[in-house]
Amino acid sequence: MMKNFEDMQKMSKDSMDATMKSFGSLTKASQAIATEVADYSKKSFEEGTKVFEKMLGAKSIDKAMEIQTDYAKTAYEGFVAQATKIGELYADLAKESYKPFETMMAKAK
Repeated sequence: MMKNFEDMQKMSKDSMDATMKSFGSLTKASQAIATEVADYSKKSFEEGTKVFEKMLGAKSIDKAMEIQTDYAKTAYEGFVAQATKIGELYADLAKESYKPFETMMAKAK
């Protein structure tokens, strides 16, 4: 009876430790994602402002269209790169959050 109780206590402690490690990973990854999104938003706003200023200084409609087209292409490429980076951060978040439980399950077998 005492052995079963000790095993149950150990399993409960291991479960709590895994949960805390998982929360730690989740918090760290969430902060990294939030930082990336904030940096991208700031950069996008600054680039948009610069392009708007260039468009105001354009001497012709053709030049304004050229500026707008270049900006659209650059913005799209930047968005795709950022979306890929954030997707990778979310994938890492899932892996790191699950890792403590994976180790615990391996021990249980």
